[in-house]
Amino acid sequence: MPKINILPAKVYNRIAAGEVVDRPYSVVKELVENSIDAGATEIEIYIEQGGKQLIRVVDNGCGIDREDLHSAFLPHATSKIAQAEDLENIMTLGFRGEAVASIAAVSKMTITSKTKEGKCYSLHSDGGELGQITEAAGENGTDVCVEMLFFNTPVRLGFLKSDKAEETDITNFVSRFILNRPQISFTYYVNGKKQLQSFGGGVEEALVGVYGAATLSQCFQIDANKHGIHIRGYIGNHNFFKANKSYQSVFLNGRYVQNVTISSAISNAYSGYMMKRQYPFYVLYIDVPTEIVDVNVHPNKADVRFADNKIIYGCIYSVISAVLDGQTKALEYVVNKPVNPIYADETQEKAPEMKPETKPQQPKMESGIDYAAILAPKPQEEKVETQGEKVFGITTISYEEAQKEVEKCSPAFMAKKLGLDLEAQKAKAPEKGFIPIDEIDDYVPSDNAKPHRKTKKTVVDLHKRFPDLYFNPKLLEVNDPAKKEEDIDPFEANKKFLEELEKKSKQNRIDVSSCVYAGKLFNTYLLYECKDDVYIIDQHAAHERLIFNRLKEQMNNRAVVQQPMLFPYEISVNVFEKEFIHEHIDEIRAIGFDLEESGGKILITAIPLDLQHIDLEAFFSEILGDIGGYRSIRLSDILKDKLASAACKAAVKGGMDLTKEEIDALFALMDGDMGLKCPHGRPVVVKMSRTELEKMFKRIV
Repeated sequence: MPKINILPAKVYNRIAAGEVVDRPYSVVKELVENSIDAGATEIEIYIEQGGKQLIRVVDNGCGIDREDLHSAFLPHATSKIAQAEDLENIMTLGFRGEAVASIAAVSKMTITSKTKEGKCYSLHSDGGELGQITEAAGENGTDVCVEMLFFNTPVRLGFLKSDKAEETDITNFVSRFILNRPQISFTYYVNGKKQLQSFGGGVEEALVGVYGAATLSQCFQIDANKHGIHIRGYIGNHNFFKANKSYQSVFLNGRYVQNVTISSAISNAYSGYMMKRQYPFYVLYIDVPTEIVDVNVHPNKADVRFADNKIIYGCIYSVISAVLDGQTKALEYVVNKPVNPIYADETQEKAPEMKPETKPQQPKMESGIDYAAILAPKPQEEKVETQGEKVFGITTISYEEAQKEVEKCSPAFMAKKLGLDLEAQKAKAPEKGFIPIDEIDDYVPSDNAKPHRKTKKTVVDLHKRFPDLYFNPKLLEVNDPAKKEEDIDPFEANKKFLEELEKKSKQNRIDVSSCVYAGKLFNTYLLYECKDDVYIIDQHAAHERLIFNRLKEQMNNRAVVQQPMLFPYEISVNVFEKEFIHEHIDEIRAIGFDLEESGGKILITAIPLDLQHIDLEAFFSEILGDIGGYRSIRLSDILKDKLASAACKAAVKGGMDLTKEEIDALFALMDGDMGLKCPHGRPVVVKMSRTELEKMFKRIV
């Protein structure tokens, strides 16, 4: 057995950097989070060459004492927690103590820091090798400078994106920090030029600074407490959607996260209002009790786990759907709602005055919902004996009480209390796709009438008993070291797939000279006899497909003639969309558009002459909708739906009585391809063999 080695710090820090520091944006994320945890109110961020050459974060936080400066570079050294119990109540952004050590291991890093009462000191690290602490000049706070990232790991450096792409990801994270900490002033410089700035003026100012003032007017501002969960922020109204998910931000307990439970709840609440390939806009701040959420899932802390996903999902879904659907509950959730004119009537009984901390703000009309129509006096609510808190006249309960309600109503919880195993009962049920437990665990009598001993059936036995089920091959069989290296072809699967496609294409193509026209049915279906087969052709679908192919070919080979615009058309984009347009600028210009960049907007200065009546907003939404994909930008693909619609309108219709010459011309254009499908996916041809017909008439069995 090989000797077990204890890795030195220089090695295991570089390994840890693979998870904590995968790209330059993660360095910025970790350093800014440290500044926030240090109580900074002003943070400056500098990057050069997409963060590969320089990342510098300067803050006015509490600073680091001289005696702690050396410890800051050590792995698992942190000021955020001191014992294991602290993990159950984490309120800081960082706590693992891995970031600084991991960054220092793969860069040239210098920390210069000064506490309020102390002097300023500096410590430099070269790939994890620490120098001497020296006295320096500086103001209160910490200045962290990271240079030549991944200089000692050339493989990792080679896998980074382009400078512009890395810059885009960093800019996106800085925008998220501005939204996450609106009370902090951020200044962000790229290659010496100021790109973003916030002044710590609150959430509304941050939202306008990142997305523009027009966005604010199309959002509902919500503030809701439900089952001990606080949900606040901005959600887009019924008509405000984006072409991709880059306009969605969720901050859980002050931390930016991407969680499936939360995103699913929001998307499902919007599902009744969204069209295909549309995504809702939202910036939400969600606060939950620390004991019901686990943030220690992954070193990058990008995802979290909840103790009960059902309660989190239900709370978020019910709040957002109530606002979108215009329910009376929305009055409790939407901030700045309109005043109900009924309550302004002097003859009406005045509502009891509330304490300042529970008094709702006066409403204001938001676009998309007519609150005046739903703001009628509510019937007197029944008094329910509960230990919950009464807010706005509505009884609320805590998270723990909500969980008890779930336990009371859920059969799974009741079964657990009664000692029943529902999963075992389910597995024994004869459902399709399940192997009953009795079939896996087989009891076989042993000798001398001793108690039965349990034996496990092998995969081969189970496969014989259940031939329709799929069994994964064993890992050792897949990666069999005994298999010769020269016998392994990494492209074997691709070759096999292409061969099958080619084989299928040949099978679907027939010799038209061997086909005989046999008539038509209902003036819609054409019959052609070919040897022992009959082909039934939908005349509309066939003609539609042929026209679609011709239009698509003309679109790809058209002559591009531009028409300059008198007034440029503005497209508001975020950093991801701007980078996507830059990457595909040649393809967009090849279509016939001319673009210029002005601030945070893209200006369309010329359009193709043959597309002068096109809806530019819808057209570029279609392009930006594939921001995370790999689809090439071709006009024929973007306008596929329009081409299909044009082909459908121009094609012969079902029920039209075609002449024999027209039928022959249509069949000739098909060129023997019996595998055609119409642009909407319906089959053009159905094949029926002579054997199938004779079976239908009982000539053969």
